[in-house]
Amino acid sequence: MIIEIGHYALILALATALVVSLVPLIGARRLDQAMMDVAPVGSIALFGLVAFSFGVLTYAHVVSDFSVANVWENSHSLVPLIYKYSGVWGNHEGSMMLWLLILALFSALVAAFGRNLPDTLKANVLSVQAWISVAFILFILLTSNPFTRLDPAPAEGKDLNPVLQDIGLAIHPPLLYLGYVGFSVCFSFAVAALLEGRIDAAWARWVRPWTLAAWTFLTLGIAMGSYWAYYELGWGGWWFWDPVENASFMPWLAGTALLHSALVMEKREALKIWTVLLAILTFSLSLLGTFLVRSGVLTSVHAFASDPSRGVFILCILLIFIGGALSLFAFRAPLLTAGGLFAPISREGALVVNNLILTVACGTVLTGTLYPLLLETLTGDKISVGPPFFNMTFGLLMAPLLVIVPFGPLLAWKRGDLLGALQRLYVVAALAFAVAIAFFYVEHGGPVLSVLGLAAGLFLVFGAIADLWYRSGVGKAAASVAWRRFAGLPRSAFGTALAHAGLGVAVLGIVAVTTFETEHVVQMKKDEVVEAGGYTLRFDGMQAANGPNYTEERGHFSVARGGVEVADVWSSKRLYTARQMPTTEAGILSFGLSQLYVSLGDATNDGGIVVRIWWKPFILCVWGGAVIMAIGGFVSLSDRRLRVGAPRRKAKPAAPAMEPAE
Repeated sequence: MIIEIGHYALILALATALVVSLVPLIGARRLDQAMMDVAPVGSIALFGLVAFSFGVLTYAHVVSDFSVANVWENSHSLVPLIYKYSGVWGNHEGSMMLWLLILALFSALVAAFGRNLPDTLKANVLSVQAWISVAFILFILLTSNPFTRLDPAPAEGKDLNPVLQDIGLAIHPPLLYLGYVGFSVCFSFAVAALLEGRIDAAWARWVRPWTLAAWTFLTLGIAMGSYWAYYELGWGGWWFWDPVENASFMPWLAGTALLHSALVMEKREALKIWTVLLAILTFSLSLLGTFLVRSGVLTSVHAFASDPSRGVFILCILLIFIGGALSLFAFRAPLLTAGGLFAPISREGALVVNNLILTVACGTVLTGTLYPLLLETLTGDKISVGPPFFNMTFGLLMAPLLVIVPFGPLLAWKRGDLLGALQRLYVVAALAFAVAIAFFYVEHGGPVLSVLGLAAGLFLVFGAIADLWYRSGVGKAAASVAWRRFAGLPRSAFGTALAHAGLGVAVLGIVAVTTFETEHVVQMKKDEVVEAGGYTLRFDGMQAANGPNYTEERGHFSVARGGVEVADVWSSKRLYTARQMPTTEAGILSFGLSQLYVSLGDATNDGGIVVRIWWKPFILCVWGGAVIMAIGGFVSLSDRRLRVGAPRRKAKPAAPAMEPAE
């Protein structure tokens, strides 16, 4: 009975979303306060209903109710409890419920914390959010119902996909969806402002915290997914330009551009058209990623194969929201002017260049991802666009950006002094280059161009430190005064510095592991040794072991350096009983920021086993940099100016008309 109640709650949620999508919108046009007040109450009620429905589905998984088709297909009585929870979203139907839950959560948060918003804007924003909710509730109810019953109920489930039975996959989807769906708020603000006819600096200040929150969670989600694929799939790589990886990376690139564009709009009331367009495009790319993953057009370890009806439904959602928003933008944009003027050499100018590079890079990734699909659709020919294309095009675009980023915070608004910024940064650049050469020498050489990559990463890190250094007046003022200035800097300044430094750390990790990693593929028998990264690995043999729902063969390796044993590591091959599906569990040892990675292959006829061993110098910097960037995002969110938001502005007359920027 509880399952039917959960299903009914989802139907009630659809009715509530329909009311919120229409009544407040009409109220905003009529300036009817009672109708506009439906928006916050209805949004909170919508979240409550969706949360209850999601909770019922979770309960069914936890108690192993195999009369529910979703539980039978994606769970097993022997699965550990943590994977019963993650199994809720480890499938198509459940993942769409998670998407809807987070969408309703963001609507409720806007309703609860949007007290400073003008009533008309708040009503329009929540109505647009409700439109999106209606679309996805209909999608779930009509094509992806997670509450379908089986009669008779099976005695046992099919088990969760073994590669999803990992703590990383328990964390990765919620973080990723908090980013994906968080950008829906920015989209709703953009559409609502276009409907209302008012876009100004106050609007940008209301949008920026939501953009920053979504960007931060998406950063963590992408990093978590990358690390999961690295250690779980046994292939030793941290990024493969998989189409589904690209589907999450494109909104991140567009969201990064939106974050910087909203800053310019808030400070200088410039880039209005650019900011609104980016808000629409960022969420549009999130919807595109949903289509790619859920429609079945892609084959990927990340993707859930689906029937064509689901793909068609999501494609309709895509066309309605993206097409409708862009049509509204095209109708309203001519009534907008660019806003405040600024010189090319200024902080605004640096941010414009930053945004141009990011959007072109995003377009490059989009082209490489969609071109094979379009070509196959039009001609039937199948081609593959792989890492060489993306590494070349994306890398060339990013190279100048890495040099520009440290200059931005050191330039003044409206008109900057490039020579002054150069004078402040030439010591930083020299130091970065010197450290890069030292690093190159310590790692015993490699491609000479790697020095430039290392120097670029270090330039970002040292440039972020230099920004705080000069803003505090270190070296020009007394130590006590400099410390007070440093402590008095806004948290957003520290957040920006952390985000830029985190990018530099990630670049260091990418360049180091790409340039200096070593790989050995060897056949090993018991007591045989191999050298990797200055360490000696001895194969001690295989042992059989049993897990809660799998059997495994574990290989044990002793690790020595200079003849002294310093560690040991296990690597295994598992067979999950219910699905009869094998997986590889890599053995990973961390030495500082570097890792020794051991993966087992097939057994040989002479009693040995194929072993792949990588030495990956400074690879933890790749994910550590992403974490530092996310910490910078959270630090900026804690800034009181973002938490308080913009002051309420006076209500506009009913007839909408775009206001010029000046």
